[in-house]
Amino acid sequence: MSTTPRPMVTDIFIEGARKGWTVATTSTLPNVVMAFILIKALEITGTLSLIGKVFAPVMGVFGLPGEAAAVLIGAWMSMGGAIGVLIGLFERGILAGEHIAILVPAIYLMGSQVQYLGRILGVIGTRAARIPLMIGISLLNAFLAMWLMRIIL
Repeated sequence: MSTTPRPMVTDIFIEGARKGWTVATTSTLPNVVMAFILIKALEITGTLSLIGKVFAPVMGVFGLPGEAAAVLIGAWMSMGGAIGVLIGLFERGILAGEHIAILVPAIYLMGSQVQYLGRILGVIGTRAARIPLMIGISLLNAFLAMWLMRIIL
């Protein structure tokens, strides 16, 4: 029989809250703030409009405005950043709820590849020749998910 006292539920909760706060303030929040700033900069410079025009044919296949490509570009770099871009476009009336439902699965299927290329694939010794294939499969999955979500909606 163990004589170690069981931790109180409140102690476990507080420890979890501290860890969650640390993740939110050191990882998620900076990415989201950066994304809001990026969207504003793209809007001010007219680049967001250009992205919308260039990507309109491709994104239209999924029932999305061309500007939604900015969300996917963000997702490729950072999932938190992509969510920030998505909310920024929603706030400006460019994206609607249906668009968000189509984009969210793609965000998580593409999820932060740029970050993970160096952090994981390089560290574990993945052969460089396989990395483009891995990225391609992830992108294909994301586009299939968007197409399927469009059909469902």
